[in-house]
Amino acid sequence: MAVPPTPESPLSAVAPGRAGWWPRRGGVWLSLVLALILWSPASAFAAVDVAKQVLIGADYHGQDLRGGTFNLTNLRDADLSGSDLQGASLYGAKLQDADMSNTNLREATLDSAVFNGTDLTNAVLEDAFAFNAKFTDVIIDGADFTNVPLRGDALKVLCAAARGTNPITGRDTRDSLNCG
Repeated sequence: MAVPPTPESPLSAVAPGRAGWWPRRGGVWLSLVLALILWSPASAFAAVDVAKQVLIGADYHGQDLRGGTFNLTNLRDADLSGSDLQGASLYGAKLQDADMSNTNLREATLDSAVFNGTDLTNAVLEDAFAFNAKFTDVIIDGADFTNVPLRGDALKVLCAAARGTNPITGRDTRDSLNCG
């Protein structure tokens, strides 16, 4: 038997016809708030983690690889063209003869990576970390190296190959490397 609200009960403050509104719908609101708190863009996708793998000739072209981990991975002859590798870690990766043209490498970790014969045409490497990366016979036409720390020997190799303007940032490759 239901007991009608009395002046002393908490439900008596609710407008007539609305008694019990919060207790009935509170669970829905609480669930919605928790879902919004727990969801974030970072949790919307799981970043790829293929550290220490042999992925010779792998095809990753045009893929969303943001925040991915490719540490110490052999990506010789891999196709990463047009991929989004923003914030990815390619520490010590072997990228010999890899196609990395038109890739977004902003804020990527490229330290100790080996770029030998790698195509970086129109790649954006802005704010990437590549201090100990090795560059040999690379194609960097239109690449943007803005704010990328490089060793003197790597800078010398890159300045010798630098030409073009990046179609996304509008920056000249030589200027982005501070070739002078």
